[in-house]
Amino acid sequence: MAIPRGELVVRATRAGGPGGQHVNTSSTRVEITWNVRASVALTTAQRARALLALASRLDSDGVLRVVASDTRSQLQNRALAEERLAALVRQALVVPRPRKKTRPTRASVERRLDAKKRSGARKRDRRAGSDD
Repeated sequence: MAIPRGELVVRATRAGGPGGQHVNTSSTRVEITWNVRASVALTTAQRARALLALASRLDSDGVLRVVASDTRSQLQNRALAEERLAALVRQALVVPRPRKKTRPTRASVERRLDAKKRSGARKRDRRAGSDD
């Protein structure tokens, strides 16, 4: 799956952090936004899966926002932001394999029942009698 560049909105703003006076004069922080709801790159099933998986990261319009201000270079920050966006979308579109039902082994059932019997016996022994 590839997101068309036309659907991405890239904005460069002033970043904080290391860089001294350079930071105050250059726009190196990169913010990429992508409207998941309006994207033509996704099928209906993929869109539903992405909206569900990315729900905590989307705004009310269904827009995903990724920011990078790690380096002093706008170009490097743009590449980082694009990588992060791709990783988020890739992870959101993973279809989990269905769980196979399994039965507990006979030995594990026996261990569990034995532990229950010991626990019950311990409690029974505590209240056994008043030998005082």
